[in-house]
Amino acid sequence: MPETLRAVARPGWRQAALAAGFGAVAALGLAPFNLWPLAIFALAGVVWCFDRATTPRAAALLGWAAGTGYFAVALHWIVEPFLIDIARHGWMAPFALIFMAAGLALFWGAGFLLAQWIAPRGPMRLPAFVAAITLAEMLRSVVMTGFPWALTGHVLIGSPFLPFAAWIGPDGLTFLVWALAAMLSLVPAQPLRAGLPLVLVLGGLILAAPAAAPRPGEVAVDAPVLRLMQPNAPQREKWDPRMIPVFFDRMTGFSAATPAADLTIWPETSVPAFLDDSLRIREVIAEQAGGATSVVGIERREDGNYFNTLAVVQPDGDVGAVYDKHHLVPFGEYLPMGPLLARLGLAPMVDRFGGFTPGTGPQVIDLGPAGRAIPLICYEAVFPREIGGVAERPDMLLQITNDAWFGTFSGPYQHLAQARLRAVEQGLPFVRVANTGISAVIAADGTVLASLPLGEAGFIDQPRPPAAPPTLYARIGGWPVFLLTICVLLAALTLRRRQLHLSDH
Repeated sequence: MPETLRAVARPGWRQAALAAGFGAVAALGLAPFNLWPLAIFALAGVVWCFDRATTPRAAALLGWAAGTGYFAVALHWIVEPFLIDIARHGWMAPFALIFMAAGLALFWGAGFLLAQWIAPRGPMRLPAFVAAITLAEMLRSVVMTGFPWALTGHVLIGSPFLPFAAWIGPDGLTFLVWALAAMLSLVPAQPLRAGLPLVLVLGGLILAAPAAAPRPGEVAVDAPVLRLMQPNAPQREKWDPRMIPVFFDRMTGFSAATPAADLTIWPETSVPAFLDDSLRIREVIAEQAGGATSVVGIERREDGNYFNTLAVVQPDGDVGAVYDKHHLVPFGEYLPMGPLLARLGLAPMVDRFGGFTPGTGPQVIDLGPAGRAIPLICYEAVFPREIGGVAERPDMLLQITNDAWFGTFSGPYQHLAQARLRAVEQGLPFVRVANTGISAVIAADGTVLASLPLGEAGFIDQPRPPAAPPTLYARIGGWPVFLLTICVLLAALTLRRRQLHLSDH
């Protein structure tokens, strides 16, 4: 490497570009590429860049550059919603990606800065870095409603290490991938001293991974049959008055197929009416379902408020359980600081009535013969802490979504990957029904048992997979990983203070 990269006090554009490049390559570990070995090598390059920083400012800037490169590639699908109505929102697309990538990268910059301040040198430098960047990713998951999408640990979803999520959750996977990257970053300078332990650790983890996987039982002979129905309604046509009856008839046709299922599932906002005005539509849905219970995505209004809702339609057309989406998408379903930003001409993507109102929170609902489920609407499925916050353990996780907003390249595949992660974390089967795909039934060990691909209309019938016993992560959440990061940082800080004390004497 050039001499200027050996120690960095004030990084120039070359050092920043190198860090950004490593970050961009690391994002290829995410779906749909799933190049997790390449991602670990690239993250090792990011660690290498950090290890050459000599000041907190240099470390922060390198971290921000690496994060910007990573998020620009990982979240490039964020421009897709702005292209649905180009005339109104298209001008915001490049700004959305730039601000999203650069803004989320601030968490990486903060993690790099913290590690550099706590451990400017010495044996705790890289452990402190791993702990600090993991803590930064954990904070990203909760600050300002949180956005735990494209966590660095997600590059391991397509790897043999996914079963460890049952023990350590997504934050543990983040700690693991950065720890492997840190070890790998030492290999060029110390091939035997660092390389042999790395090989032994990797081998041990691969051998141990199957033991961590949730162990669901066999599918019961009388397991309820779930029908996942995918109308394939492009977002530009979804609310077109000429196309609404086409998509509705397509869905009722799927419902009426024989033999009848025990539960028919419609995707997010697929019923073209408000719940309070939908009696005749519900009767049609119930009739076509042949006596089965139905789950529908629908909007509802109450006291001037509008909700993105999942409703259970009974065989007689009456409404059973109702769940309102509580974790809304900022700028997509509501406008943060609404009055202020509205004066600037901004509006949420879903602005037919000024956006949605959040529901009361996560819950378990009764699906009749299909059992009980935690309902999730769209990106609520990326928040494991909220799923774990429900006291009652259900039979499955049930997500209805409209991934047509995310385009057809990476967004829907990343969403599906996170559903697999949720299944393993909780030891629960995960059923997701998407407007344009990818609809899937996922076993409690993360295996996709059946799916409908992107851009196809159709349905699949699948017996409900069994749940596994509660996983370690389902029982105690991410606290062990959080405490581990704090302990590592405190140990590094203690060593730093001892070194400073000795230097003073």
